[in-house]
Amino acid sequence: MRTAKLGELTVARIGLGAMGMSHGYSGAGSDDAESIRTIHRAIDLGVTLIDTAEVYGPYVNEELVGKALKGRRDDVVLATKFGLISHTGRGAGPDSSPASIRSAVDGSLKRLGTDHIDLYYQHRVDPDTPIEDTMGALAQLVRDGKIRYVGLSEAWVDTIRRAHAVHPVTALQSEYSLWTRDQEEILPVLRELGIGLVAYSPLGRGFLTGALRSPADVEKLDDSDFRKNNPRFTGENFQRNLRLADQVQAVADQVGATSAQVALAWLLAKGDDVVPIPGTKRVSRVEENAAADVVTLTPEQIATLTALPVAEGGHHTDEQMRMIER
Repeated sequence: MRTAKLGELTVARIGLGAMGMSHGYSGAGSDDAESIRTIHRAIDLGVTLIDTAEVYGPYVNEELVGKALKGRRDDVVLATKFGLISHTGRGAGPDSSPASIRSAVDGSLKRLGTDHIDLYYQHRVDPDTPIEDTMGALAQLVRDGKIRYVGLSEAWVDTIRRAHAVHPVTALQSEYSLWTRDQEEILPVLRELGIGLVAYSPLGRGFLTGALRSPADVEKLDDSDFRKNNPRFTGENFQRNLRLADQVQAVADQVGATSAQVALAWLLAKGDDVVPIPGTKRVSRVEENAAADVVTLTPEQIATLTALPVAEGGHHTDEQMRMIER
């Protein structure tokens, strides 16, 4: 697989998001053996960036990834996140205080079965802790050898610039796909500073793959599946967004690829500093996603896809959106 650059960090240009193996989606946690086979198959296919977080589960996703990487740790760039669980007794909400970070990293290292984390993200910006204090604590973890590179997630321009002034930010992880385009406003700033963009939910939480074709399909999802409450999967928004999925399928038919591969290929065409991390818990899907590395879109097809309207409805619930900087 071809590679991409996140700051000074080189990774394969398609990664793997592990969250859905344990958290947030139907069937999460139901077949850890298949999830481990999926991680192993991803590595065999050249995928290097494996993404998890302490809050997924919570904790069990890191434990699963750690189990899968026994004997293969050196084959991957391991990324995890802190900040949505307080380790200081602060209570609900983000906590990126230095004391919480120090506790969080030690817990993640133990669960992942490693002595260092390659890319350590602040999961959401903490409005109660100056980003300078957070970055100072992370810089110390780099000096201590517990982490190698620092990332942010769903941060906006001012926070990114202030953070980068304290210690280099290697990557920003935010939602970016054919149906979520906010990050196109911030890409010039990231490129100015030499920061890569890691795109989560690059397949629109499965919507762009054509897996869900009616509100009845959404109703069949597990009650724990957060798509049931996602504005884009409900009511009239769902019906409007089907047109977007259909147009992606039309391009896929032209290319001789799947809709998922076309959605990923469109992101890959954005530059070698944009790395999608499609999530899956199935071997067949990781094989499909990794094959997007060889899908080439024509300039006309890229233009057609780029001209599509973004999805109807917020990409998170109102409560979740309050933790996203804009």
